[in-house]
Formats: sequence, structure tokens, C-alpha cells
Amino acid sequence: MATTNKYMNIFQELSSEIKNGVFEPNSLLPSEHELCERFNTSRETIRKALTLLSQNGFIQKMQGKGSLVLDISKMTFPVTGLVSFKEIQQSLGRDIQTTVHKLELIEAEDWLSNQLECPEHALTWEVVRARTIQGERVILDKDWLLQTTVPSLTEEICADSIYAYLEGQLGLNISYAKKEITVEPATDEDRALLDLDGYSHIVLVKNFVHLEDTSIFQYTESRHRLDKFKFVDFARRRK
Repeated sequence: MATTNKYMNIFQELSSEIKNGVFEPNSLLPSEHELCERFNTSRETIRKALTLLSQNGFIQKMQGKGSLVLDISKMTFPVTGLVSFKEIQQSLGRDIQTTVHKLELIEAEDWLSNQLECPEHALTWEVVRARTIQGERVILDKDWLLQTTVPSLTEEICADSIYAYLEGQLGLNISYAKKEITVEPATDEDRALLDLDGYSHIVLVKNFVHLEDTSIFQYTESRHRLDKFKFVDFARRRK
């Protein structure tokens, strides 16, 4: 337990220093040896802390050079992972607020029934939320969830975490999602609910979310301002 707390504390201290500009983007962190001396700990503990920094988008490890500090003005979103926005927020520790603009039970029109693979006119929750990050509205999340799977929903749940409610309260086994990422012209709704800062296009991430039994229950459009976000994946070439 003490070892776990040690590398977590080192991760938190170094990530805080990166956020506060002690280590600037494109600079190198002190060497592993220097960090061992600073924190009076083993190289293994330092490497665990550095691995966490790398996994959370703070640094890029460069063989033979050290740990390069990345520009964290852009939030990192995993492409292959199925992670809630609140989980991303907790890992980054940013000043983030959610505003619920719409929560309504609607009948699925033809286009939506195609996305959710459900009968036309099936009752569906429509949720529209804007994410404000460090004072700027830069994400517009639009969710549609089948009422047969999610019988009830409140603004309080939507403002906090829908996935925490679905898994913790409803006991749903959310399994996987198919994702599509494109760049699209901004809509009037985007311009009204986001601070686009002059950008005419947004990054659109569509999610088709499935339960453990492979049935789809949620379709999401996550609309991002171009300059604030990067989407990352990890790939390894097969030998």
C-alpha cells in the first residue's frame, strides 16, 4: 500500500507541476536518477509514476532522451476505450462544468430508429449537454437512450454522470461501442451552445453503444471544438 501511495503521490505532484507550468510543453522532465533523488525513492517507483503520466497524456517517453512534456491545453480522448466524460474529467483534474440544455422523452424518427436499430416511434430519451472547460464551452454532447433500457432519467443524473447511474443504479452491463470520427461544418445549434472562437467546423464523434448481450441502447454525437482536443489510440505492430 505504501508503494502504491508513493508513486501515486509522485504522479499527482508532477502532473500538478505540468498543469501549473513548472514544466513547459516540449521541455524534458528531470531524469529518472534526479527524480529518485528528489523523491527519495526507487527507480521502479519513479517508472510507475512516469507510466501514469504517459497514460494520462502528460508526457511522451522518448528512448535515450527522457520524458517530453506534452501540451495539455488539448484534452486527450481515447479512441478505442469506452470512458465516460466524468472519468476523463477525474483523471485530468480540469475545471469542467456540465450544463444540461435538454432532457426530453421523444419518439424516435426514422433517422434515429436507424441509428438505434429500434422500431420507429420507440420512446427515447434525448439529452443535450454542453461541457465548459476552463471557462469555454467546447463540447456539445447529444445522447439518445432507449427508454426500454433506461426507464427514467433526471437532469441531476445528466449533469453528473449518466454512466455512473446506468451501471451503479440500474446495473447495466455496458460492453462496447462502435465509433465514427469526422470533421463537419458547425450547425446553428453548435454556434448557439458552444464558444467556437471563429472555427467553422467541429470534430464529430458518433458512438453506437452496446450492452453485454450485443443490443444497442445508446447513440451519441459528441461535437468538439477543433483546436482543443486530440484523439489518441495505441497500436503495436504484430511480429
